[in-house]
Amino acid sequence: MTTNLLLQPNRFQSLMSDPGSRSIMTKTIDFFENKGKTRLLEDFWGRVWYRDFLDFLKKERIFAKLLTPAAYAGDDPDCRWDTARNNEFSEILAFYGLGYWYCFQVSILGLGPIWMSDNEAAKQKAARLLREGAIFAFGLSEQAHGADIYSTETRLTPAGDGSYLANGEKYYIGNGNEAGMVSTFGKMDDGSGDYVFFVTNFEHKQYELKKNVVSHQEYVANFALNDYPVGDEDILIRGEKAWNSALNTVNVGKFNIGPGSIGVVEHCFYEAITHAANRKLYGIHVTDMPHVQKGFLEAWLRLAAMKLYQRRATDYFRNASDEDRRYLLYNPTSKMKVTTQAEQVLMLLWNIIAAKGFERDTYFSMAASDIWGPSKLEGTVHVNVQLIRKFMMNYFFNPAGYPEISTTLDARTDDYLFRQGPARGLGKVRFHDYAPAFDSFKDLPNAGRFMAQVDLFRSMLEKAPPSELQDKDPSFSLPVGEMFSIVVYAQLILEQARIDGLDPAVVNQIFEFMVRDFAAFGLEIYDNPSASPEQVEVCRDIMCVRSRPDRKEAARIWGEYVLALNGAYEMKA
Repeated sequence: MTTNLLLQPNRFQSLMSDPGSRSIMTKTIDFFENKGKTRLLEDFWGRVWYRDFLDFLKKERIFAKLLTPAAYAGDDPDCRWDTARNNEFSEILAFYGLGYWYCFQVSILGLGPIWMSDNEAAKQKAARLLREGAIFAFGLSEQAHGADIYSTETRLTPAGDGSYLANGEKYYIGNGNEAGMVSTFGKMDDGSGDYVFFVTNFEHKQYELKKNVVSHQEYVANFALNDYPVGDEDILIRGEKAWNSALNTVNVGKFNIGPGSIGVVEHCFYEAITHAANRKLYGIHVTDMPHVQKGFLEAWLRLAAMKLYQRRATDYFRNASDEDRRYLLYNPTSKMKVTTQAEQVLMLLWNIIAAKGFERDTYFSMAASDIWGPSKLEGTVHVNVQLIRKFMMNYFFNPAGYPEISTTLDARTDDYLFRQGPARGLGKVRFHDYAPAFDSFKDLPNAGRFMAQVDLFRSMLEKAPPSELQDKDPSFSLPVGEMFSIVVYAQLILEQARIDGLDPAVVNQIFEFMVRDFAAFGLEIYDNPSASPEQVEVCRDIMCVRSRPDRKEAARIWGEYVLALNGAYEMKA
């Protein structure tokens, strides 16, 4: 598993076992490789709408197979909504360009309220449009309010004949220029004040496409509804369920962001290692320089950790139920942690290749422009950190006896995604005890040191927890949330490492940087003016835990796993 950790298109091995899924992945890789790097970059810098990509999707019915629940698949055995499969596809798309991934991402969001609704006509229409090659959009945000759906100004007003007229503007709506169905969020203007999801279409004359709000090859629309006629057949969901569906749809879409970030930096890694390993400065190969080796090693280890976490979190998402909602913690952790780790990986690589990263004929230059986006989609980092904090006390002090979740790669629709229920009660969600995952690796020096830090952090939460004022102060609450997120991140990394039989040296080296990361956030609390003496003392102790360097171990990983990727992949011209 370790040697094949990164996506390698020229030696692609799908996690999916069924031929239909493998065909989707290999055909998608072939599409991009045949398009070639030159054309890929020309289209990006020219802000060219990806018509050829949409034509490919239509011809192969890719979105129909990936985004149609099995109940609406007709006679196509390859149709299902499979989170593991969608993650793999997302990683491949982003490997070739985040814009292509974004088209998939916002179609996922647009379909969420449709599949969550009881409107069978709308579901059948969505299935038909998917077969015909349509893309979809999620009309939630507004310019003045962003994703503050409490304040949405879009209204459905009774027209007097049993139908309604929709008025309002939407902003930041990906695919809004060509979406066959736009799941649009608003309020009823009939005295009820109900929230509502209804369907609109970009071709209708009362749908005013105003502009693309970004300068990119993807289309992020500002559109207006001007007395847009809406019938009962267009209304998806009303009332509290519409509100819940908005948040539950984001739960689904949020999880797709991590694989996108992974795909971007994987491609960057290949470019960077091949460039550096074949370049001489001052009479020596760049990759013989100790600081370069250190940067590449850390970048590869962080990327390995990202993939391990995302894989394990997928198992919990696919096995979710009303009785097991652990995914509500693991999803936002993926969203904020994997995306920001991707940014860190890119910066480590960029510090090595320096000016090369600006050259417009590199994938890296495109990635350097786009990598900052995922962490700001479906809730910014700080929003997701504050969400994660809601689970902290139950995670540490009230574990539940769940049976172990096994690797889940079976070919089935993840139906629970579309019946998640009320988006409340987060403080009641419970988790399995994290200690066994850590105990399995306690003999690894750096994993053991990390466990010591976690024990200190837990003792602070127990004996000197944040006060009410500290909870309301982001300068204090955010680093607390970041430290908690690292614990969750570490737990699932270790669970997946055990499942995969990962080289213990790789695990130990991953925790070398985890110890440093944990201490860095401890410093933020230590240095906060509102920190109590007890909190200061604990954070000082956390910072005093040092990782244990092992040069021989690091050198082996460098040679066997990292430098070995020199020339392993280069996109066709």
